[in-house]
Amino acid sequence: MTERLRVREIDDDEGRRLVRIVRRGTGSVVTWRRAQMVLLSAQGMDAAAIAKVAFTSEDRVRDVIRNFNADGFASLCPRYRGGRAPKFTLGQRREIKKIAKSRPVDHDLPFSTWSLAKLADFLVAEGVVEDISHEGLRALLREEGVTFQRLKRDVAPGPGDPQVVICVDEFGPLGLQPRPGRQWAAISGKGKEPGRAPRRRLRATYTRTQGVRHLFAAYDLGEDKLYGHIKPRKTRARFLEFCRYLRTLYPSDVKIAIICDNFSPHLTTRKDKRVGQWATANNVEIAYTPTNASWLNRIEAQFTALRYFALDGTDHASHQEQASMIRRYIIWRNNHAYDERLRRIIDRANVA
Repeated sequence: MTERLRVREIDDDEGRRLVRIVRRGTGSVVTWRRAQMVLLSAQGMDAAAIAKVAFTSEDRVRDVIRNFNADGFASLCPRYRGGRAPKFTLGQRREIKKIAKSRPVDHDLPFSTWSLAKLADFLVAEGVVEDISHEGLRALLREEGVTFQRLKRDVAPGPGDPQVVICVDEFGPLGLQPRPGRQWAAISGKGKEPGRAPRRRLRATYTRTQGVRHLFAAYDLGEDKLYGHIKPRKTRARFLEFCRYLRTLYPSDVKIAIICDNFSPHLTTRKDKRVGQWATANNVEIAYTPTNASWLNRIEAQFTALRYFALDGTDHASHQEQASMIRRYIIWRNNHAYDERLRRIIDRANVA
């Protein structure tokens, strides 16, 4: 049998240095993980046992031990190519936030809560990030609105509570008119290029004979998805048509909560009880925002992004052309929900 791979003989000074790196818990997580593997090997543990403790593979443990035997403490430090420290993408930041808010037992780890060291170690082991310091992780979580808090008792959701929350509202009226916006254009004034064509300008519209349209839109808070139908009028019948469409997106046994404002077509009145009767018959709960507080509805921020990306600077010739632009934007938005520019506009517009 081949001899079991172990770290070379370590003197007292090297041992104390390894212990300081592991106990200090600051600096590079990669250095901390490698020092932990070397220290465990020096204490007599084999590669298989170290891999279980460090939540990594045996081959990785062997590589760390071989590198330490050859290069010493220099092998513990990650070898970067230099330059500015990498910035974490929006996708990485959201994944870090998601894992931090989860419980370690959800990832088959024998811990009741995350410490910065355990969380950073897990993020590197899972390949979410290549490396992150404990203080850098603390700062990132603080920027994402996540802090270390004491657990509080809460009432568990009951069997009759909604499982899906959808914010609904109308956007419009959508008329065929030039909309102000910005565009790339050649420099004018003293630096103007000789003989260049004049810049495109907004046309003047004194008469608009093609009427208006209205966008019925819904935003699923859990799935972060936007839905929309364009209708010629904002009536109770059109509102119920759109609600029936939303109901078909989920199984009938899933209770849905629809959040909307106090616009009259949304209400159940003594003369017209269609909205309330439909909601009762289809396992739906209608929740209304307070009077004069429709801005609390989270879909309002989605309208801000829609106006910025799909309508500003346009001059559509027909309602079909305008509707096509809005539909294609909704498809793009659902496929690029983590686009950095989109998230910045939505986060700035959200007030609740």
